[in-house]
Amino acid sequence: MTSTSDASQPAGDTGAAYQCFDLLATLVAVVRPDGTCEFANTAVETLFNLPRRAVQGSNLLEWFTDTGRLVEALEEVSRNAFSSSRFDATIRRGPRTHDDLLPVHVIVSQTEDPQRLVIELIENAQQTRQDREERNLDQVHATKELTRNLAHEIKNPLGGIRGAAQLLALELQPTARWAELEEYTEVIIHEADRLQSLVDRLLAPHRRAQVVGDVNIHEICERVRSLVQAQYPRGLTLQRDYDISLPDFRGDREQLIQAVLNIVQNAAQALQARIATGDALIVLRTRVARQVTIGKQRWRLALELHVEDNGPGVPEEIKDRIFFPLVSGRDGGSGLGLTLAQTIAQQHQGMIDCDSQPGRTDFRITLPLP
Repeated sequence: MTSTSDASQPAGDTGAAYQCFDLLATLVAVVRPDGTCEFANTAVETLFNLPRRAVQGSNLLEWFTDTGRLVEALEEVSRNAFSSSRFDATIRRGPRTHDDLLPVHVIVSQTEDPQRLVIELIENAQQTRQDREERNLDQVHATKELTRNLAHEIKNPLGGIRGAAQLLALELQPTARWAELEEYTEVIIHEADRLQSLVDRLLAPHRRAQVVGDVNIHEICERVRSLVQAQYPRGLTLQRDYDISLPDFRGDREQLIQAVLNIVQNAAQALQARIATGDALIVLRTRVARQVTIGKQRWRLALELHVEDNGPGVPEEIKDRIFFPLVSGRDGGSGLGLTLAQTIAQQHQGMIDCDSQPGRTDFRITLPLP
């Protein structure tokens, strides 16, 4: 990557010269040959959750777990031994040492000023994640259409079955088997009603018109938190980690409460064993994201709501299907909660994805901001 900045430009104007890098989703920094950062784009701010002024002036060597290869690349490119250098490395996103490490592909490139180099960091998992998100969106759209059509096809026969069972019950004559036969018709009516309820839940997000208004994500989180805390008063800790700078946005408050509630309740149900021992934890974390792509559309700003728990994780055999209807990881589950939550998120031009391993499951709701 080569910049066209003027070598005679004073350092104070570096930010203006490199503002085009803010349009990139990858992490880009302009540095001196010793690694001192002169400019960092918005993707860097988002990843490190730091304001740009805190990153600029720091040394990028502090980001890397192994600085040797970077030092070598900076030296070689600055003295024009190579026009660019590429290598794989691991960077730190915070003070912790396990889940704050990020594998990246590093590209060090020249500019017209030999004292200024461009470093581009590409997450190794970024392209894989984007491909997975696009594939999930296509699958969800196809599943949504199939579900709607199937639900409508089921409704008419269900009505006929229920009506026939009611008529049959009226025709029964008092005989030795009258009570037994009446019980059979009641079972038919009851099961028809249960299936009707299931169909109504599948169609609910498509039937109800959105009631759009100003929404605050933290009011939604607090409402869900109070509901779940009342349901699990002991053994479960619901922890807040909010970015209070997030602005309001336009959306359907009740639908979004339902979406978040479905995810948090799923997490609580997965934590039953830990609730029994008193160390179950769910964290509600909000963050701002910049230059986000959702469903092939680019957004300058988005909010991320993470619902993270310390449960056993999503079973491996259903990880790729958890947002499909009737797919559930627990006995007795309807498999509709996450499907409805994903549908609601998509109606708000957002999406939900999941990162899960034993001991940590993170559902991330991403919604665009104005």
